[in-house]
Amino acid sequence: MDELNMKELERISIPEGLEERLSKKIDEWEKEEKQTARHIRLPRALRYTAIAATFALIAGVGFHWYNRDQYVNPAEQDTYQDPVLAQQEAERALNLLALNLNKGMQQLEKAKALSDKTERTLNEQLKALE
Repeated sequence: MDELNMKELERISIPEGLEERLSKKIDEWEKEEKQTARHIRLPRALRYTAIAATFALIAGVGFHWYNRDQYVNPAEQDTYQDPVLAQQEAERALNLLALNLNKGMQQLEKAKALSDKTERTLNEQLKALE
């Protein structure tokens, strides 16, 4: 039975250049495998980087908690002793906020107008296609 199969296989003609194409493809697969092997090392480096970052974060939080009493000064909690000056500063800050908010609202209105115009044009074009 095996001899019969071998005889049948010997009768089949092999296309020209098949051996070269197979060799080339095998070389490509080996090259891809080597590149994949290099990428396997990358997660290990990332793992070590993540561990180092975790230790740095823990050390930073621990240092902050250990020295937190040095940063809090109860005498500096009230920044203005004069209520009139405090009111003026609060009004100045609120006016600045309102000014920037109004600028943002104007830009939003311009964007909405442009969006409405685009939507109208699109609807007109869609109706024209019907």
